[in-house]
Amino acid sequence: MEHIDHILVVDDDRDIRELISDYLRKNGFRVTAAADGRQMRGHLEANAFDLIVLDIMMPGDDGLELCRELRSMKERAMPIIMLTSRSDDADRILGLEMGADDYLTKPFSARELLARINAILRRARMMPPNLNEAWLPDVVAFGKWMLDTAARRLFDKGGMSVALSGGEYRLLKVFLDHAHRVLSRDQLLYLSQGKDADVFDRSIDLLVSRLRQRLNDDARDPVYIKTVRSEGYVFSAHVNQSRVPATQRGV
Repeated sequence: MEHIDHILVVDDDRDIRELISDYLRKNGFRVTAAADGRQMRGHLEANAFDLIVLDIMMPGDDGLELCRELRSMKERAMPIIMLTSRSDDADRILGLEMGADDYLTKPFSARELLARINAILRRARMMPPNLNEAWLPDVVAFGKWMLDTAARRLFDKGGMSVALSGGEYRLLKVFLDHAHRVLSRDQLLYLSQGKDADVFDRSIDLLVSRLRQRLNDDARDPVYIKTVRSEGYVFSAHVNQSRVPATQRGV
């Protein structure tokens, strides 16, 4: 039987819920709607979804809290598009930092939302099986380094902290999630940047170069991030995913 993508729409505004749901159904999707976090959790227990459209401004648990909750659950790999009525960048930045894949400001056209959904689902299908199912403990050790994923801080074995930009942290986490797997530039862009990923964008090469500098990884003979000609990059160092006591972190 052909798979029909199932979308969960979470918005406290009934008119918007119905407008989105009706439009997506007309365009071939299965759609389930929820008015708040409680209904969302109930639907997640009963159904499997391919993508969530999640409003930020809701009574009770807002969309940012729900996004954080989703990313801590087994559903954390599910793409999330966030909606907001605010036009400033604060919600957008928070949403993306918490793991949202895309962001739309109200009012928006249903056609634009459909295009965003199709683009995200298309990129998700590019990923090899189980690529999004990896899990990391709070602290990951590799080579001469340890990454505290809760605090988003990188430490050398002497306990000295090395500052990482948001982009550098996300890219390093992707490599650690999928060590020893060759990842194309498209896959790295999608996994680390979500909606900002452009399949024609070569900026991933610059970000890899910056991350190598942070790790003191010689680009001519790298220990951690190796270039695979015509394919992409591979993180080649052994990754120890056991938890490390705080006394060994330098914190």
